[in-house]
Amino acid sequence: MKLVMMGTGSFAEPTFRKLLESSHRVVGLVTQPDRATGSQRGSTRQAGQPMKELAIERGIPVLQPESINTPDGVTALRALNPDLVVVAAYGQILSKDILSVAPLGGINVHASLLPKYRGAAPINWAIYHGETQSGVTIIRMTTGLDAGDMLVQEAIDILPNETAGELEARLGPLGAKLAIETVDKLAQGPSAGVPQDKGQVTKAPKLTKEHGLIDWSRPAAGVVNQIRAMQPWPTAYTYLHRQGHEPLRVIVCSAMVTGRASDGIVGQAVADGSRLFACSADGWIEIIELQPAGKRRMSAQDFLRGNAIPPDARFGSENA
Repeated sequence: MKLVMMGTGSFAEPTFRKLLESSHRVVGLVTQPDRATGSQRGSTRQAGQPMKELAIERGIPVLQPESINTPDGVTALRALNPDLVVVAAYGQILSKDILSVAPLGGINVHASLLPKYRGAAPINWAIYHGETQSGVTIIRMTTGLDAGDMLVQEAIDILPNETAGELEARLGPLGAKLAIETVDKLAQGPSAGVPQDKGQVTKAPKLTKEHGLIDWSRPAAGVVNQIRAMQPWPTAYTYLHRQGHEPLRVIVCSAMVTGRASDGIVGQAVADGSRLFACSADGWIEIIELQPAGKRRMSAQDFLRGNAIPPDARFGSENA
């Protein structure tokens, strides 16, 4: 079959590579326009090797429209004459006109166990909400947000301390495996999907920097889950307040639940020797690694060498 891949970032890259290695012919890549990477990107997606480079190396046409849904986008896609469109983390909801270009329509490689976590950041929100499993679902594409019939689904366990970036790195190859299995199956003939249970739908909206602000009024496990969920972007952050000092913005890179019951005030910061603790709604967490504004990432021990934690110290929002 002739395939067009639509996708951006490290979750989509394994699927693109798998399609390139298959017996099918990839006739085009549609990917997001070139943008800044890292913290300037404003996206949860990790960059990896740009998919554009992979396509150019193999002489595959590349389209990078701001919106594929324009008349020019439809015309450009139609000129590639695909039998099927394969989508993974592309970042745009496709119009009816786009989906009608390929005779077999489109399939989407989605990083959640649908119908849970429809939207732009399914991996992050699964960790944030304390899920113990994630996975990949291949769906037929419709004009609804991740609403199509499910063709195949496979689950994996979320590891106890796994960040969103680490989980994405494991889900990418799983998505690639399921995608090529689905493409091979569709090449042999029609394949029926399973409708999603609308009563089980949950949302996974796009993250903003504000989602990284730590809510110390959550339970300890919830705070740690938030810290894990916000890696690698937008990162979890808080402000250290100490009398006589300006609020210090701190990125919390890793933390753990201590099991010690709450006997302090929500947000209270306490140093015990070389260890740094913060109080949540139901207990204390230990901050393992952090990054003060303008400094490198460091251990709590290194941070405490240069930052005293007086009895009135607390974590919270900038103006709390």
